[in-house]
Amino acid sequence: MVNTLFLPEIREMLAEQNAAELQEFCIALNAGRTAEFMEGLADEEVWQVLQFADPDRRAEIFGYFDEERQVELLQSQDVAETAALIDRIASDDRVDLINRLTPARVLDILPLLPAADRRDIQRLRSYEEETAGSLMTSEVAMLSESLTVRAALDELGRQASQLETIYYLYVVDDDKILRGIVSTRQLVSSLRNPEQTLGEMMETDVVVAEVDEDQESVAEKVEHFNLLAIPVVDSGRQLLGIITHDDVIDVIREELTEDAQRIAAVEPLEENYLRIGLLTLSWKRGVWLIILFFAALLTAFALEHYHQELSEFIWLVSFIPLIISAGGNSGSQSATLVITAMTSGEIELTDWRQVLQREVVVSLILGSFLSLIGYATAIFMAPSAIAATVIPMTLLAVIIMGCFFGAALPLLFKRLGLDPAMMSNPFVAGIVDILGIVVYINIARMVL
Repeated sequence: MVNTLFLPEIREMLAEQNAAELQEFCIALNAGRTAEFMEGLADEEVWQVLQFADPDRRAEIFGYFDEERQVELLQSQDVAETAALIDRIASDDRVDLINRLTPARVLDILPLLPAADRRDIQRLRSYEEETAGSLMTSEVAMLSESLTVRAALDELGRQASQLETIYYLYVVDDDKILRGIVSTRQLVSSLRNPEQTLGEMMETDVVVAEVDEDQESVAEKVEHFNLLAIPVVDSGRQLLGIITHDDVIDVIREELTEDAQRIAAVEPLEENYLRIGLLTLSWKRGVWLIILFFAALLTAFALEHYHQELSEFIWLVSFIPLIISAGGNSGSQSATLVITAMTSGEIELTDWRQVLQREVVVSLILGSFLSLIGYATAIFMAPSAIAATVIPMTLLAVIIMGCFFGAALPLLFKRLGLDPAMMSNPFVAGIVDILGIVVYINIARMVL
């Protein structure tokens, strides 16, 4: 929701060009709150207000706008002012923003940036999307192992203004080869022994990310080892940058969103739902809907194939929705549980036997319970108590099938090197629907 509390006052200050009050507005509140109060302003008004903040504060406030608005501002405002702002944004964030600008706009901006920044931007843009290299920031605290605690603090003070974070200090040699790591807490607590060197106190067993490593793997490492940042190295262990926890949170959110969309049989959306083109949105939803449509046609063909049996025992038709939904719902539950457990690292492929065993046991428990309810209902509609047993027997069978396939298919996709979330709930339900009809009619044949 847009906060309109200060909008009239801000517009009045802009109309009067009240520099003192606008500067006070930019520094009086937390940067996030300042950005929130500016949300209702037009882009031109936002840009005017930002010019009254000092460069670092301007970049800090700008970072709290949603990404779409950031891109709109960088695309449309004065190119010199835009370049000055980009120069103050963290290296990984500014690369993401530059990648979303038009090529012509990028060509206008890059020559106005310092040469070192241009080289850094070009280097970071060269890494493939969704790899550690594309996520990292090159603003990292690198210190020599020969530095004493006192000298390290002095050097850190000189580097601090250029760093995104100083949770960890990375100890390197003259060729920037990563040698070890020292936390800032370690450094501060070592002040009582100021002549101790970083080489003496550093930890050499450092968890690292390879520059071409998949971002999901990096996120798993950060989560597993509870890190605030992880260093990124090349094949020669040269330190290239770091990935901070906020970027890892973005990756996890992105991966979870993609999985949720795939589970719902939608191709992952690359853009905001409200901004993505309607034709693109229709295509991403329509691909799987077409596949599922043909799966549903197979169900219709199966029903047509058993038309004679259904005509002879017309009461069986009333229970078809019940049979289909029981199998499909149980399959969707199993698929969702297994996919999310694999995504979070709770289960691995090697656990497949245990997973399937658990699903079979659970399906027997659930199937037995629902079968009792089904039999209690069917006995009032079937011509005899014997005929009514078709319903509980089918329910038990389809629930076992649903749970088994719901768990087994994502595991199979993972084994084939595919995303298990592609084995979506509607797809599992479609398979179980077809099998459920076949099982239903054949059990009816045996009993009746």
